[in-house]
Amino acid sequence: MKKLAIVIAFIATTYSFAQKTTWNVDASHSKVSFSVSHLVISEVDGNFNSFNGSFISNKDDFSDAKITFDIDANSINTENAKRDGHLKSEDFFYVEKYPKITFKSTSFKKKSKNKYQLKGNLTMRGITKKVTLDVSHGGIIANDGFGNTKAGFKATGTINRTDFGVAWNAKTEHGGMVVGEDIEITIKLELVKKDPNVN
Repeated sequence: MKKLAIVIAFIATTYSFAQKTTWNVDASHSKVSFSVSHLVISEVDGNFNSFNGSFISNKDDFSDAKITFDIDANSINTENAKRDGHLKSEDFFYVEKYPKITFKSTSFKKKSKNKYQLKGNLTMRGITKKVTLDVSHGGIIANDGFGNTKAGFKATGTINRTDFGVAWNAKTEHGGMVVGEDIEITIKLELVKKDPNVN
């Protein structure tokens, strides 16, 4: 009986590992963008040009997915070289000392047919805080024309930049702040399913 239990446990473990699937971010078809208020009356948009990440899941609906994501802070782009230089400085992202922005999920819960709630730890300027993002799943396509299986996701949420030490600001002559504290994040991801036979 003991041997049978060991055999069953071995089979279950083997099956579990066999079902594990890795999906990597296709950066050429993905985008990481943000928006922040400027002078109270308007908004400035930007994005990061260099990033990578993966979803590792045993379930077809991704509900047990472990998600990691890395952003190259130096790749920030607001289509204004002078502003980008300021954002890379110690006043904001301080990319010389903190070149990476990282995210590691703690849960990815399915809320409805294609809606999820993603929770995890975001690290910026060496400070880690818990964040929550709303995620919609666009679906899966078995062949993108090049033999790849693809999945689409869109994540949105808001963080307070001062929580991460990105705290520079100045007052306008009317008493408002030049840069808002709340940052609206939009991440559009296209994932490619990794071939289990390729290391």
